[in-house]
Amino acid sequence: MSTSEAVEAVFREEHGRLLGALVRRFGDLDLAEEVTSAAIEAALVHWPAEGVPRRPGAWLMATARRKAVDRLRRDRAYAAKLALLQVDSVAEMPEGAELPDDRLQLFFTCAHPALADEVRGALTLRCLAGLGTAEVARAYLVPQATMAQRIVRAKRKIAEARIPFRVPGADELPERLPGVLQVLYSIFTEGYVASAGPCLQRVDLAEEAIRLVRILRGLLPAEREVAGLLALMVLVHARREARTAGDGSPVLLADQDRSRWDAALIAEGLRLVPLALAGGPVGPYGVQAAIAALHVEAASVETTDWPQIVALYDVLLAVSPSPVVAVNRAAAVAMRDGPAAGLALLDGLAGDERLRAYAPLHIARADLLQQAGRAAEAAEAYGRALDLAGTEPERAFLRHRLDGVAGS
Repeated sequence: MSTSEAVEAVFREEHGRLLGALVRRFGDLDLAEEVTSAAIEAALVHWPAEGVPRRPGAWLMATARRKAVDRLRRDRAYAAKLALLQVDSVAEMPEGAELPDDRLQLFFTCAHPALADEVRGALTLRCLAGLGTAEVARAYLVPQATMAQRIVRAKRKIAEARIPFRVPGADELPERLPGVLQVLYSIFTEGYVASAGPCLQRVDLAEEAIRLVRILRGLLPAEREVAGLLALMVLVHARREARTAGDGSPVLLADQDRSRWDAALIAEGLRLVPLALAGGPVGPYGVQAAIAALHVEAASVETTDWPQIVALYDVLLAVSPSPVVAVNRAAAVAMRDGPAAGLALLDGLAGDERLRAYAPLHIARADLLQQAGRAAEAAEAYGRALDLAGTEPERAFLRHRLDGVAGS
């Protein structure tokens, strides 16, 4: 491994930990980001000549803290803070000391309910994944300048609203943790099925979301819904190689080569599912993980335990009711009871305003209408789905389906 690769590997592993510790120490996200970047730049200068330190995280922390002290001393606006923090002697870490892990406070700060939905995921990728503004902008398919403005506004909101850099107390955790999990799941979902662009999947983004949830699970090992979310993600991501053909077009579950599914990720997910379901009322991610487990355990779509999947969707509707869950349940009912039963449920959902622009509803209706021999209605539903499809592979797939219905 080259020195630059070693620096990148250390930065990827230590960035969130370093930033969290500096925010806790200095209470200033901008300052913490500035000196974290400066420490990385210093590593790129010194490590090629001196070698990678035995404890690179501690080296980066000591360097960042020195640079923070220098910045505070130079800036009159920080004079009072410098006196309050008494940071004259904080530059060095004792030999053998471990770099403190304050990433948990960053998870809750980035996903604070006072922040707009559109910036929570972006701030999480910036602070905990260590992505630059340009990389975060690419992740959300917006211009870099737009993302830079969003991040600046989010930091200003944190400062002006005095959003605390802290882990919620035990009494607050049940209320706040779902917001953190939703942010991470949203990042993963964008990687699993991109909202727009030339590719169906964005594997790097999905894998970054999984890495972040693994960190969160390490920090909150007793939280069953964290285990459930991780199980759900890895079980779904295990199918990534089989989900697209060589030209990037989607491959439906029934047509996927299951030998290409990732056995290691499946094993990891199956170990986590019982942990997510045991010990009390189930949560939505644990239930979804159980559904994903039934899919990966089956040898084929035909041998999948559809009655059990429908029963789990019934539980999910009770735990976390949503029209999207209802659509997924209707599709499962169709697999259990036939297309007419599924269509009856989907037709009952079609009037829900929240689903008007939800392409999977129209795709599911089109497939079932085609199976029922109602070609004209199927073509209309495929056309509506085509209008709503976000990526070019989805559009190409739906155009092919539409042509097939028209030619039948």
